[in-house]
Amino acid sequence: MDPRRAGENDWDMSGFDYNASQQQQFGNFEYNYGNQFGSQGTSGDSYANASPYSAPTEAPSYFVPQPVGSGVNFDAKDNFEDEPPLLEELGINPYHIIEKTRAVLNPLRNTDALILQDADIVGPVIFCILFGFILLLSGKIHFGYIYGIGVIGCLAIFFLLNMMSVAGVSLGITVSVLGYCLLPMVGLAGVNLLLSLQGLAGTIISAISVLWCSLSASKLFVTALGLQKQQPLVAYPCALLYGVFALMAIF
Repeated sequence: MDPRRAGENDWDMSGFDYNASQQQQFGNFEYNYGNQFGSQGTSGDSYANASPYSAPTEAPSYFVPQPVGSGVNFDAKDNFEDEPPLLEELGINPYHIIEKTRAVLNPLRNTDALILQDADIVGPVIFCILFGFILLLSGKIHFGYIYGIGVIGCLAIFFLLNMMSVAGVSLGITVSVLGYCLLPMVGLAGVNLLLSLQGLAGTIISAISVLWCSLSASKLFVTALGLQKQQPLVAYPCALLYGVFALMAIF
């Protein structure tokens, strides 16, 4: 290797102070670091000493969505209290059901005519199902006969009452009254589970049940329509209808 070329790459380090150069570099770094966080000071000591777990100076803000129609001021609790009961929404009045049942159990009891204007079908459906179920326990499957004869009998009584009354009666009220008055027939079917109704005692019990049903139905129809002097005329076709149900319980 040429000694002259090697001498050209040699550096003269005699006049270079390494400590002074290093201090100058760190001084420039601290100065720039302090300017970057001017609020923390030029030396950056306060930033370096700051705790990473210190509480924020401002409370964080969160996005809270507003409900639809937030311009309308409403209270859910008040709306819930103003809602009608579920039975009332379904058209079921327990008070009317109890009063009609008591009127059937006691034909001599006076009943409010306004209660009879309620065409309640819940009670009649329950009594029809109960009557058919008790007959089923005695080995008699008569559900189809119960509903078939019930529909034909309700239509016949409906047309008869409209011919006898000036104001007329609705089909719903007719079905409701005849259905509630089926309650003694339910009791007759229950007696059939304990003893036979084909003897003399059974005939007497069946006749009393038919008389009870027809007397209750005619009393309710007369009260609802104002036919005070025509109760025997209303009771006779009702007795024929309930006599058919009595034959189902006997045979």
